[in-house]
Amino acid sequence: MLLMRSWSVRHAGLLERVYRALEGVLRALRPLARAIGFERLQKPMAGLESAIKGFLFDCRMCGRCALSLSGMSCPMNCPKGVRNGPCGGVRADGTCEALQGMPCVWVEGWKGSLCMSSGRLPLAPSAPAEWNLAGRSTWVDVMAGEKAPARAAAEAPPQPSGSRLEALMQSGVFAVTAEFSPPDSADAADVLARVAPFRGSVDALNVTDASGANCHMSSLSVAVLLTQAGCEAVMQVSCRDRNRIAIQGDLLGAAALGVRNVLCLTGDHVTNGDQPGARHVGDLDSVSLLATARGMRDEARLLSGRKLKVAPQLFLGAADTPSAPPFEARIARLRRKIAAGAQFIQTQYCFDIGEFERYMRAVREEGLHERLRILIGVGPVGSAKTARWLRAKVPGVHIPEAVVKRLEQAADPREEGRRICIELIRELREIPGIAGVHIMAPKQDHLIPSIVAESGVLAGRAPLFGAQGGRSVCAAA
Repeated sequence: MLLMRSWSVRHAGLLERVYRALEGVLRALRPLARAIGFERLQKPMAGLESAIKGFLFDCRMCGRCALSLSGMSCPMNCPKGVRNGPCGGVRADGTCEALQGMPCVWVEGWKGSLCMSSGRLPLAPSAPAEWNLAGRSTWVDVMAGEKAPARAAAEAPPQPSGSRLEALMQSGVFAVTAEFSPPDSADAADVLARVAPFRGSVDALNVTDASGANCHMSSLSVAVLLTQAGCEAVMQVSCRDRNRIAIQGDLLGAAALGVRNVLCLTGDHVTNGDQPGARHVGDLDSVSLLATARGMRDEARLLSGRKLKVAPQLFLGAADTPSAPPFEARIARLRRKIAAGAQFIQTQYCFDIGEFERYMRAVREEGLHERLRILIGVGPVGSAKTARWLRAKVPGVHIPEAVVKRLEQAADPREEGRRICIELIRELREIPGIAGVHIMAPKQDHLIPSIVAESGVLAGRAPLFGAQGGRSVCAAA
């Protein structure tokens, strides 16, 4: 199957022409199909379609074929169900994070799109799969004149969210956010006991949503607790664990409880976590989640089209992984996330300034930095062993050998890792187009105050999450 899938991608231009010819034939047969009965044709046509497309594309008969939007690489073969890829889990050799050795479906799709008439993947977000249509023949739908649901509009003016973080970023101030890992606890006190290192050092805390596919207290609950404690919380929403119904309900609940910032993620595959037997949901991906949340906010409607009495006020963000291959596809996916509604981006760890300068040059060439705020991920690494583990095990993390050697040769590797983080922040601040940094220091939260202070990243201003607590907005915002 992989051999034929690879062949189909390499010949995507030819297959696109074949498909256009087939579409013309199917439309010409519409009067005959109507006379026979479209539903009566479903079973035999679905069998024929499944045999042909199964051979060429390993087609899963989703009932809403997206081959023309995915470079003739069937997105239903993605273990994470991504229909707007490639995700951030692509390994350095272009293979999937979930299935070792399998070429990423969307890296293949990106290659195929280069051979098609458009020469690129589409900008507008692709709609999520409609599971009630699985097994149906899309060829019969073409004969019947049915069309796929319209994709979300590429542009729409965002509505004010009331987010202090949004106001700060829009003012042009260099922002500082940090990652906050929820506890393995059912006690709110365990959340509040861990905020001390962040007070007076950051503008917002990004609450992870079962990061690494490991269960912790929910991102929604922790984000609400932090908001009540005077912190500007960014609630991560991963598509891995909940379907579109549950996710939309969580967005409404979060907004009702005062959470204004949402980071939309596809999420790590469940095989990365400590419960690999769990079902990976993947009903939406980060791009379709962005489009869904934007529709809820700007049009006061759910994905079903049902109207909302009160729309949620949300500042929408997403993640990016500049080090994951292929580089050109990363910029294309960033464009797609902007089209879907992303207003800010937080990236994977940066340890290679040259690599991120290249990324930002490409971003600036297309003017993408003017359309959303980009926060670069940084963090201290405590040892050469940890650095090698991150490089080998976490897709999208590139740590130059020079950094590893520096940690290895240091008398105090943990202190050296802190110094490296400070140096990186200082250098990143000088790169045009970067709007802030996002500090990730799991199990090293106590280092954040000194990293922020010694890097000078706040430039003398008071952060949104002030040392005294409260909800006052700094003058810069």
